[in-house]
Amino acid sequence: MFTLEKTTDLGRRGKIETPHGIIETPFFMPVGTAGAMKGITHTDLTDLGAQILLCNTYHLHIQPGEDIVQSAGGLHSFVGWNKPILTDSGGYQVYSLRCNNKIKDEGVHFNSHLDGAPLFMGPEEAITIQHKLGADLIMCFDECPPSKSAKPDIEKAVDRTLKWAAQCKEIHNELKKQKKQRSDSSGSSDSSVSSVSSLFGIVQGGLDLKLRKKCAEELIALDFDGYAIGGLAVGESEEDMLGIVEAIAPLLPEDKPRYLMGVGVVSQMKKCIAFGIDMFDCVLPMRIARHGTLLMSDGTDLRITNAKFKNDHTPIDSDSPSKFSRELNKSYLHHLVKANERLGETYAQMQNISVTLKEMERLRNEIELLSE
Repeated sequence: MFTLEKTTDLGRRGKIETPHGIIETPFFMPVGTAGAMKGITHTDLTDLGAQILLCNTYHLHIQPGEDIVQSAGGLHSFVGWNKPILTDSGGYQVYSLRCNNKIKDEGVHFNSHLDGAPLFMGPEEAITIQHKLGADLIMCFDECPPSKSAKPDIEKAVDRTLKWAAQCKEIHNELKKQKKQRSDSSGSSDSSVSSVSSLFGIVQGGLDLKLRKKCAEELIALDFDGYAIGGLAVGESEEDMLGIVEAIAPLLPEDKPRYLMGVGVVSQMKKCIAFGIDMFDCVLPMRIARHGTLLMSDGTDLRITNAKFKNDHTPIDSDSPSKFSRELNKSYLHHLVKANERLGETYAQMQNISVTLKEMERLRNEIELLSE
C-alpha cells in the first residue's frame, strides 16, 4: 500500500496505492465534510491538483446516512469523485462537540447537532459506517481531548484510544473477511461493500511526551496500515505542537504513511514534512478564505476586505494556480466579499486551496531534486 521512495533532510517521498489510484506523498487533503467543498466543484479540485478528498463519518452518518450512500454504490459513486477518499472516524467530534456528548468506555453518546436526536458511536459503529461509505483510507475511533487537559483526563483518553483501536482493527478485519466470503461465494466482486485498503491508528496523548510515546508504541504493536498523530492544533502553541511532532514522527514505522491531523498552515506543514510526516488535512485555508483572508502565491497573505482594495484593479494574484485569481481584479473580489456574494467565497477559496496544493507539489519536487 505505501512505498517509501526517498528520505532527505526536507522530508520523505513515497506513494500510497489505493483502489482508486496512487497518491504521491507528501500531500494535503481538502476537506469535503459532507462529500463536497463549499462552492468548489470536484472538477475544480482535480484541476488544482487535489489527489484525495477527506470526508466526515459523523456528518455523513447523520445526513444522508451510510445506508443511503452504500445503496448508491459507495461514497465515490454517491459524490461523483473517482480519486481516493479518506474518512475520519468521528473521533474529532468527540472534541469539537464535547459540550454536547458523554464519553463512556464503550463509546460516545451524542445529540445530533441538527435536531438533537440521540446517537451513539463507538469502535464498531465507526468502522461499520466507514466500510459502508467505502473510503480507501479509514481511521480508528479515538478520543481527542483538548491538548491542555489535566493529565488524568489525557491518560483516560489514551487508554480509551488504545482499547478502541484494538476493537477497531478486530472489527475491520472481520468486515473484510465477510466481504471476501461474499465475493468468493458469488464469484464476483461485491460492489455493495467498500473496497477498504487501509486502517490508520491515531496517536493521542496531548502535550505529554511520555503518554504520546506509550500510545505510539502500543498502536505500532497492533500493526496498522498507517499511523496518524491526532489531538494537535486544538489550542496549544505552535512550538508545543511542533515539539510533539518532531519527537513522535520518527518513532512511527518507516514503511507506513504518517499523517498529522488538522494541520494546514503551509509553514507548519513544511516543518512537519522535514520531521517525516506524509499527510495533512485542515479546514483552515477554506475557512479563512470565506472571511476574506487570501493566501498568496508569494507566501504572504492579505485581507481582501480592507478598504485599500476597493479601487485596486490589479489581478488578485498574477501567479496563482487558480485562473480566477489571475484573471479577476482585487477590486471585484473586494466587492463580492463585502456584498456577501457566494461567488466571492468561491473565488477566495479557490485561491487558498490552489496555493496550498501547489506548495505541496513544490515541496514534493524539491525533495525529488534533493535526492538525485
